[in-house]
Amino acid sequence: MAKHKVDIVGINTNDIKILSNEEIRKYIIEYRNGNLEYKEKLIMGNLKLILSVIKGFTSRCDNQDDLFQIGVIGLIKAIDNFNLDYNLQFSTYAVPMIIGEIKRYLRDNTQVRISRQIKDLAYKALKEKEKYLDETGNEIGDIELAKRLGVSNEDLKLALESTSVITSLYDSVYNENDDEILLIDQLSDEVVLQDKIVNELTLKEAIKSLSDIQKKIINDRFYLSKTQFEIANEFNISQAQVSRIEKSAIENIRSFFY
Repeated sequence: MAKHKVDIVGINTNDIKILSNEEIRKYIIEYRNGNLEYKEKLIMGNLKLILSVIKGFTSRCDNQDDLFQIGVIGLIKAIDNFNLDYNLQFSTYAVPMIIGEIKRYLRDNTQVRISRQIKDLAYKALKEKEKYLDETGNEIGDIELAKRLGVSNEDLKLALESTSVITSLYDSVYNENDDEILLIDQLSDEVVLQDKIVNELTLKEAIKSLSDIQKKIINDRFYLSKTQFEIANEFNISQAQVSRIEKSAIENIRSFFY
């Protein structure tokens, strides 16, 4: 089988070695002991992890080089912050960090935001899919769905892809000469525990992205169980303002998970 070369920012990803979890842990220790060349090895050995993640964002940004470079930033943060004491595969920790970094980039870059029209079409398509399944017990094909909605197949595909921002655990991280490694293959069997850890790590990363007042209100509301009225008195603002800030903070946090 012929090799398939992928060039991103001048890198031939076809020649990149995938590090084992044992190698990653060893390299992180070396890097933290001052051997800086191991940071480069850690980045290069996990680039295909970034490629698997950015597949879920292709409909939201035309420039894959930009997404790749932002993904590298997320990977570096994962390398710098990964706790070796966790009974956790590095990829399990790195994926939400990479996703979070890309989502922040897309959210802040107004040129790649999904239009309201595309969002509305995606919502209608998902509702129509659900309705068809309830009525017939079968999944509706995209061609038939496009006809029912009165849109082109291309517009429907774009709308549906815009909802697929989380990479699948069954995405291929590496595929060469019939040897395929899925993302789920790199995760341990302790799924429930690791899901909990990943959710906690993702939540911490999401809270870091909030403004100081958003962090304070979220902490007061959900950790100290204060009412909006109590927080409003503390900040000398209206309860409606507290409600708006809280809602905005929750939406930002949700964006890290969906």
